[in-house]
Amino acid sequence: MARAACSSVVTALSLLPSKSHHLLRNQFSFSGKSNKFVGVLTLEKRCFSSTVSMSLKAGIVGLPNVGKSTLFNAVVENGKAQAANFPFCTIEPNVGIVAVPDSRLQVLSKLTNSQKVVPASIEFVDIAGLVKGASQGEGLGNKFLSHIREVDSILQVVRCFEDNDIVHVNGKVDPTSDIDVINLELIFCDLDQIGKRLDRLNKGKPKDSQSKVKEEAEKSALQRIQEALLDGKPARSVALNDLEKDAVKHLCLLTMKPMIYVANVAETDLADPDKNSFVQQVKALSLDLQSGHVVVSAQVESELTELPLDERTEYLNSLGVSESGLGNLIRATYSLLGLQTYFTSGEKETRAWTIHAGMTAPQAAGVIHSDFEKGFIRAETVAYEDFVSAGSLAAARDKGLLRSEGKEYIVKEGDVMLFRFNV
Repeated sequence: MARAACSSVVTALSLLPSKSHHLLRNQFSFSGKSNKFVGVLTLEKRCFSSTVSMSLKAGIVGLPNVGKSTLFNAVVENGKAQAANFPFCTIEPNVGIVAVPDSRLQVLSKLTNSQKVVPASIEFVDIAGLVKGASQGEGLGNKFLSHIREVDSILQVVRCFEDNDIVHVNGKVDPTSDIDVINLELIFCDLDQIGKRLDRLNKGKPKDSQSKVKEEAEKSALQRIQEALLDGKPARSVALNDLEKDAVKHLCLLTMKPMIYVANVAETDLADPDKNSFVQQVKALSLDLQSGHVVVSAQVESELTELPLDERTEYLNSLGVSESGLGNLIRATYSLLGLQTYFTSGEKETRAWTIHAGMTAPQAAGVIHSDFEKGFIRAETVAYEDFVSAGSLAAARDKGLLRSEGKEYIVKEGDVMLFRFNV
């Protein structure tokens, strides 16, 4: 059935530095290898706003008894444990902010003798009430809408394990049916919203010629999206020009949000999930629906929370995997949204920042503070590997590894950057 996917924006914390230049590194590459993440949606290039935040919000949805809340609770606890210096918080019982794991932070911190390390963060929201008939008031009805409309991406947990002690809401384990139920509810919600919006557009009169052009673009886009939804296709599947995208953006359509299917397997299937026929269904559907998918075990994630940190890697290795589900979920989310990370690193702190892939050096600098972008002069840049091998920025400069980049430079993964600006 339909799946949700679209361009989305991520936001970042602002940090006003005490000096007129800062050491910045752009790097997005997680440590460890994952054989669980498959399927990445490539997002189109577009103009970026540099008013982004470190915090990314992902909503976790799924039918009852698929392991959704178990996964949420375990991922939040694991994230908390992995960041001793990170100001973890649980905003509400169903919302938790965790650190994005990245070993390169520790490498930079040691090289620059930083007093503290501040990772990027991701906010997970356990969204309840999304069951068959939710759009007509079943379960918690439309109460889930206010939560799901606010997230940057949707993680749909799909049950891919048999367990006679855990009754499936529909009587049997059927990933295809489960995915159809969730996606249809999202489609129904979008159809309802689009119908109401088209009624208002048809009844109203534009204030001026500029408003008329925008309203006509919105009406045209919504009519085509409506047709796609009626065919069981997501809003994201409809080709829109820039004007039409901007015109419908305010509706925050659910099927315009990026979707990642999370195949929840038993512990015994984690090392070789392709042998699980349910996982094969999820994989095929995600590819057909142009979505990302990842395999995790909520059971294993829950067991990890009960182990000391130094024993968790050994436990994962004994299962034939090298990384927890938290790392897999975050990597899948970053990839789907077209995001990457750069870092500031100095004696005071080493900090990770999230940006859109394709941002220019001034835009990346603007994530820290708008003054960095407004007064951008140049960015002294060195590849992360060269920075680490040199041991310091000064040593990299002496070896001729440091280069000066201007306003048109597209920040690459692995860049270590020293921004020069004047305001």
